[in-house]
Amino acid sequence: MIKVLHFFKTYHPDSMGGIEQVIFQLAEGCAASSVESQVLYLSARGAARDEKVGNHLTHRSKLDLHVASTGFSLSALKDFKELAAKADIIHYHFPWPFMDLVHFLTGVRKPTVVSYHSDVIKQQTLLKLYQPLMNRFLGSVDRIVVSSPDYAASSPVLTRFPSKLAVIPFGLDPATYPTPSPECLSRWHAQFPGKFFLFVGALRYYKGLNYLLDAAKVNGLPVVIIGSGHLEAELKAYARQLDVSNVHFVGGLPDEDKAALLSLCHGFVFPSHLRSESFGMSLLEAAMYGKPMISCDIGSGMSYINIAGKTGLAIPPRDAPALAKAMQTLWDDEPKAATMGAAARQRFDQVFTAQRMAQSYVELYHDVLRG
Repeated sequence: MIKVLHFFKTYHPDSMGGIEQVIFQLAEGCAASSVESQVLYLSARGAARDEKVGNHLTHRSKLDLHVASTGFSLSALKDFKELAAKADIIHYHFPWPFMDLVHFLTGVRKPTVVSYHSDVIKQQTLLKLYQPLMNRFLGSVDRIVVSSPDYAASSPVLTRFPSKLAVIPFGLDPATYPTPSPECLSRWHAQFPGKFFLFVGALRYYKGLNYLLDAAKVNGLPVVIIGSGHLEAELKAYARQLDVSNVHFVGGLPDEDKAALLSLCHGFVFPSHLRSESFGMSLLEAAMYGKPMISCDIGSGMSYINIAGKTGLAIPPRDAPALAKAMQTLWDDEPKAATMGAAARQRFDQVFTAQRMAQSYVELYHDVLRG
């Protein structure tokens, strides 16, 4: 039995983002190969030990401060040290500058793996201050894992650590997603009876949703947006300004409702335009549901999930007219959309299952333990 401690700034049930989904799929999927995973995270709800999410244990440290997307916690130093002492491997999830500090301040000497989820994009001024610590942290760990060869090749940070680098695509297990009841499907079908495009994700600055609203103004096609976040009020105000009554914000939804809308939608649109979107777990969900996709080509994992011209359409970032045209293309050509959706599901089954991801990480864990 290999004992792994995952460390990240947040986790279920406090938040439901892409990184949390990756940690969940890893913790659940690796259990079949005798890997016991636990998760330590920060929470405004305060400290707690031995809570259960799925079939694995989680632990909370009290969140004391949140500055520039970085959570801090004094009690996490003690919690991390105690939990790390019982683990065989520490599995960090980058970026999170406080994590780097904890790594050095606690002096834990255990094998270490870092899942590198994204370059630091937004906080460029603070990055100059953080960079020495970041480089020292990444230089000190045993292995760095990135989710796509596209991101590995285009990241100025990752190219500094070629000997530590491994590429393991993220994966999902369809069995962890609920099957919508007929009543749930009927309810959403009654609300959106015709074809529609779907977006799923947190309403954040790098998601490019303002360009989606502009595109919807151009083509008039119906769009459903699942998610909440800091920009929700701003985006709704912009939608009212544009008078796009064809765009529907439905907020954050339970998993069954999300699964229902993924099943019902005609296509999936994901206009993230900055490299903060290193992969796109929502895009992967769309592929799992066999939907044709529209995404931006920014040299990230999105281009690894969505193969342009095969599983969907790729457009330049920050280009609302191109996005409007791509949506119209999938709308007008239903056979093409269906063929691309089938290809997306086929690629998912070949490359992006949780079983493949978990097995690759298990092999990596064994390799790290062998030194």
